[in-house]
Amino acid sequence: MFFDAQFWPFLVAITLLSMSPGVDTLLVIRNTARGGWRDGVTTSLAICCGLFVHAAVSALGISLILLQSAWAFGLLKLAGAAYLVWLGINGLRAARRGQGLPVGGVQAERQVVPLWRPLREGLLSNVLNPKTVIFYMAFLPQFIAPGDPALAKSLWLAGVHFVVANLWQIAIVLMVGSAGRWLASPAFSRWLNGITGAVLVGFGIKLALTRQPG
Repeated sequence: MFFDAQFWPFLVAITLLSMSPGVDTLLVIRNTARGGWRDGVTTSLAICCGLFVHAAVSALGISLILLQSAWAFGLLKLAGAAYLVWLGINGLRAARRGQGLPVGGVQAERQVVPLWRPLREGLLSNVLNPKTVIFYMAFLPQFIAPGDPALAKSLWLAGVHFVVANLWQIAIVLMVGSAGRWLASPAFSRWLNGITGAVLVGFGIKLALTRQPG
């Protein structure tokens, strides 16, 4: 159930999505610039803990839909595919603009902040972001079969996302000091947004054209 045929496509998609510049990336960069690697790593861990909240909410919604009908579940997956295409188009448009990440000033004087502050900022930034729960409701059903236990499978996928996102964000923490100019390069942002956008558009179209079982 956990390492089924959909696991590897999920791993590829979630890796590219985790690398796509967004609110989480900017918060990790800002807090690393503010308080050093401890602040940045703590922020990353707190952000990713919020993923389990979204996974549980998504699983509840998926379970309720499955109790209604397989047809409704198929409609949810079709709506999710359309949402992924929309996200991909936004990524391609962002790549066209080619704006770099705001990592300037990372060498400024750093502050000593209590550990609870980056924990609170990271967790609330993720849990209170409606875009994340909408994304999970659209994305996770693509990898959950009607016969799968929705909660267990959702939490498993969120766990994979937790590991992948933390690896990328902690890599950013380590790069902020030594590779700030590279991260701030419009070419780097354009490359990330372009790759992610193209994959999401293709992935969404493929899902929309795939016939649902049942």
